[in-house]
Amino acid sequence: MKMQRLALAAAGIGMVAATVASIPASAAGQGDPSSYTKTAKARTSAAPHTKAAAAACDTWVGFNTPTPGINSTVVTAPRTVDELGEFGFVGIRSSASWYAAENASGSQLYLYGLFLQGGSLYRHVTYLTDSGERPTYKKVGSGWTSFKTIATSNYSVAKPAHSYLYGLNTNGNLYRYSQTAGVFRSLGYFPGFKSFKAMTVVAENASYDTLLMTTNAGALWTVRIPTAASTKPALKLVRSSGFGAYESLIAYGCGTRGGSLVTGVDNDTDSGTQYAMSKFTGSTTAITNYGKIATVFPGTTAFSITDHYAQLVGE
Repeated sequence: MKMQRLALAAAGIGMVAATVASIPASAAGQGDPSSYTKTAKARTSAAPHTKAAAAACDTWVGFNTPTPGINSTVVTAPRTVDELGEFGFVGIRSSASWYAAENASGSQLYLYGLFLQGGSLYRHVTYLTDSGERPTYKKVGSGWTSFKTIATSNYSVAKPAHSYLYGLNTNGNLYRYSQTAGVFRSLGYFPGFKSFKAMTVVAENASYDTLLMTTNAGALWTVRIPTAASTKPALKLVRSSGFGAYESLIAYGCGTRGGSLVTGVDNDTDSGTQYAMSKFTGSTTAITNYGKIATVFPGTTAFSITDHYAQLVGE
């Protein structure tokens, strides 16, 4: 199983080199174009300030496959699934969130995000059309071999907006980068994360981002990182055990009180488990385990697919 996953992570290296230009890659094994378009459209149609109240409690979870490709499923609490189908992509080993957006005229719907392949960081734009999904790729950085996983915040609903990339490194440091008009700038790093394993963003506002992170031993933590560059993160223990199996975490806002639907994906069993969590308050956070969801996750990474303007307010 482990060797198969290593092969999967490396399988698309030549494919990225061939498609790194702006020409869309051909997508073998198309998902249902109407499913992806309708799902993305539903998440971009609500006004940013009403989305938190209007959105249903569901999670759009994307994941890679051995083809190589991308599949996704919409998981509505508790554990009702609607799988959208697979489309061709390149082999990847870790992905941050994907965001649904439209061009200025509203004539083109697309998904975009960042992923790791080997030692390189790529940005993709996947166009959603009547004939299928058309991914394009652009290499934006090298030197990422030692990074275990990545996550992004995207605070776009008010000023000052920010978009940060977080990278968890095997050396124990959590790195942060700003993203402005496609340009990445290092904002330094935070030590002390050697034992941490998976992460996702659960809150983002003008003052701070909050990551939800697991450790190898199974603990679940929130890590609040102020936007001020010189301020250290504040960690709160949510649970001391029970979450060590997950290589990926996916979080969606749920309701109007700051709750979250969280999906943990276990690569060893190709399975995902859904949780409902109240607004994060450390060890007093309420957690309901809805159990395993009826989707097989055969790849190396899973990630949230959400709206560009969907603000996370989980902590």
